[in-house]
Amino acid sequence: MGRLALVAGSSLRDAALPEGDWERLQRHGETAAYVLPHRIDHVANMRALADAGCDRVLALGSVGGLRPELGPGTFVCPDDFIALDAEPLTGREGVAAHRVPGFDSGWRARVVAAFAEVGAGAPRDRGVYWQSRGPRLETPAEIRFIARHADVIGMTIASESVIAGDLGLSYAAVCVVDNLANGVGDRELTIAELERGRERNRALLVEALSGVLPALS
Repeated sequence: MGRLALVAGSSLRDAALPEGDWERLQRHGETAAYVLPHRIDHVANMRALADAGCDRVLALGSVGGLRPELGPGTFVCPDDFIALDAEPLTGREGVAAHRVPGFDSGWRARVVAAFAEVGAGAPRDRGVYWQSRGPRLETPAEIRFIARHADVIGMTIASESVIAGDLGLSYAAVCVVDNLANGVGDRELTIAELERGRERNRALLVEALSGVLPALS
């Protein structure tokens, strides 16, 4: 069996994560310069993990909840995604690029079970992730349309999943709801609200990962 890869998102940027026999990758960059979602090189990131001997990826993503019951602090492990306007990325050449994408169902089940077993609380099992292009957030009208078809919204997980699958990496994501999407709550979303939710979730994630990572590695 190969190594575990942890791909951390905005919620864990600069956070002190547990050390162990797993590869950590910060998708928005390791240095002070923050890489915007639409400028992330997913192909290079996933190739780096494959080259490091990884065969499975636990990805963490910051998302907005598209339903009132999916409020800040909720963890969701999606089983499908919509990314209709994503950049046409591929890690393959020729006809091999015509591949059916998706999250790895067996690996997803292990991830959900690991969170439950260490007492971190099982993520909501199943849901649809909608990937927007960013970097701006969405208008209330856009969210009303999107919420008919998905449960959470972010800017990176779908593209990352596609490339991971292209390269033979089993991929599952735990999406952490930092805020209700714009228009879902009873007041207009602000960046300050989003950042407060992200900061609260950082401690929850770090605590959960201290048990989850050893269990999955």
